[in-house]
Amino acid sequence: MTPVLLSLGVLLAASAWTAPAAGAAPQADRSVGFPSGWEKVDVDELAEIAEGTPARKAPLVVGGDVSTQAEEPELLAVQSLRNGKFVATEKSYPAPDTGAVRARSDAYNGSWEGFAFEWDESSETYALKSLANNRYVAVEKNYTGAAQNMLRARSTSAGGWERFALYYNDSLDRWALQSTLNGLFVTMENSYTGSLQYVLRARSAAISGWEEFSLYGLDV
Repeated sequence: MTPVLLSLGVLLAASAWTAPAAGAAPQADRSVGFPSGWEKVDVDELAEIAEGTPARKAPLVVGGDVSTQAEEPELLAVQSLRNGKFVATEKSYPAPDTGAVRARSDAYNGSWEGFAFEWDESSETYALKSLANNRYVAVEKNYTGAAQNMLRARSTSAGGWERFALYYNDSLDRWALQSTLNGLFVTMENSYTGSLQYVLRARSAAISGWEEFSLYGLDV
């Protein structure tokens, strides 16, 4: 099983744990317009990339595994371009942070850093299912403070809280995710400390660096 960097240029995580230090404050929910220079990616384009991009390999720990979700067609690893770390599901965190999604792994180690991107034709959006716990990633809009709009892999089905639009910037060769629940882009909180350091939150009205990611296809 070998993760492969996706490139359109070729083919086209509030608990009893330590609270995060003050980072970027949650912004008021508001929709954003189509971002300049960014193209919304549909299922056909993503499938084309995942099937045929022989680009450089992602870091891989020997012995890494993929869960029984390996038969899903679009299995991806996500790497934050802000801190260079891979996004993982904290399935062992206690409630209410169980399943928090954080960019904290130095390498792709297996299912903890894997996600199935499932396309919904009617809404033209993706649901992200964690391969670590087979739960869908939701935006916690009702959380307050620094944890508002954090991403958690905690849902057994995909509804409005679990839907995302996927964008790609061809000139930058970078990806971004937009929550359809609040219309905001997913950000990696690099300045947080404690158990939610590097947590992902849907809280940005624009794409400006903290919201940019690389995607790696899992060749299983």
